[in-house]
Amino acid sequence: MGKLKVTATKLTDVKIIEPVVFGDHRGFFTESYSDKDFKEAGIDFDFIQDNHSLSTEPGVLRGLHFQKGQAAQTKLIRVVTGAVLDVIVDIRKGSPTYGEWEGYILSASNHRQLLVPKGYAHGFVTLTDNVNFLYKCDNYYNAEADGGIAFDDPELAITWPIDQSKAILSEKDKHHPTLKEFEAENPFVYGEI
Repeated sequence: MGKLKVTATKLTDVKIIEPVVFGDHRGFFTESYSDKDFKEAGIDFDFIQDNHSLSTEPGVLRGLHFQKGQAAQTKLIRVVTGAVLDVIVDIRKGSPTYGEWEGYILSASNHRQLLVPKGYAHGFVTLTDNVNFLYKCDNYYNAEADGGIAFDDPELAITWPIDQSKAILSEKDKHHPTLKEFEAENPFVYGEI
């Protein structure tokens, strides 16, 4: 099959991956993941868990999440129906991009994938109905290691494409600390994870 197009982003160690898509009048075919192709492209992680979420309407906002300590996860994210604005924040102390965020449109039509390294807070907001959001992780989920940063942290000033007061949130996501409030307990150090 074809090779991957891998693009570095302004955030340290974050990559956009675009697999080759073969389309015709019937639809399309793509290899969404090939361990060999990813390793040849310099993306060498042992993904051991696949997760899948469904959000049924626009404005569902999930995040900003991460796993702490030994449970930290690298994620490979894609959307197979609908579209999202996927947002990540570098929370690795000492990183050249610490406290910076970036957003990426991931959709069924653009086939893009996003590699999110350990030490990034991650979230997304749905832009369409019926978003099927899939991601691979290189570590198992651990509820005790679960953490988050406030999606509406005023110092991060993330530009969400919705009225934030109308965001559809879980109860948990309404109560995360700001990055500054999290700083004292932040276990992520650039170059050490």
